[in-house]
Amino acid sequence: MEPAPGCPYACGVSGRSSLNPALVVTAARIALIPIVMVLILIDDEGGRYWAFGLYVLAAATDSLDGWLARSRGQVTVAGAFLDPLADKLLVAGALLCLIEVGDVSAWIAMVIITREFAVTGLRLIAVREDLVIPASNLGKIKTLSQNVAIAWVILNVAPQWQYDALLYLAVALTVISGAYYFIMARRRLFEGRVPAPDVTGDP
Repeated sequence: MEPAPGCPYACGVSGRSSLNPALVVTAARIALIPIVMVLILIDDEGGRYWAFGLYVLAAATDSLDGWLARSRGQVTVAGAFLDPLADKLLVAGALLCLIEVGDVSAWIAMVIITREFAVTGLRLIAVREDLVIPASNLGKIKTLSQNVAIAWVILNVAPQWQYDALLYLAVALTVISGAYYFIMARRRLFEGRVPAPDVTGDP
C-alpha cells in the first residue's frame, strides 16, 4: 500500500503493536502468499483458478487494513512495517512462481521487484533524515497495474498479447513511479545542503 499523499512513511504511528483488526487483515494477506505460490506452481486449471481468486482477495485487502487502522486510530509500528512488506511479498512471490512455470520473463520480475524494494529503502533513508517523500497517484496506478497484470497471467485464459500488454504497462508505470520517488528524494535530501569535503560523486 502506498502511503497517503503528503504523509510520511508511517504517519501518525503509535508505538503500541497489540493485535487489532488492521493487523489481522495484514496477517491474513501474508498467510495467503505461500498458498497462492503453491497453487501457481501446481500449474493446472483448477489450481490457477484458486490462485487467481486468492491473489485478487489478497490484493483487495491492500487498502482495507490501512483504512481500518486510520479510522480506528490504531496505526501501529508493526502495521506500518508489515502492510507495505505484505504487498511487496505478494507481488514478488507471484512473479517468481510465474517465472518458474514459464509465464513471465525474468527481466520483468527483476525490474518490478528491484523497484519495490529500492523505493522502500529510499523511504527508510528519508525517514531517518526526517524528510517526507509525498506519495503520488502514480504509486496507486502502478500498484493497480501490477495486480491486474499478475492476476490475469495467473488466470491464464487469454491470448499472449494481452499478457504482454498488461505486463509491459505495469513495467512502464513501475519505472516511471520509481523515478518520481528518486527525483523527489534527491531534491529533498540534497536541497540546500553542502556535502562534506571528503564526499565526491556525480551530481
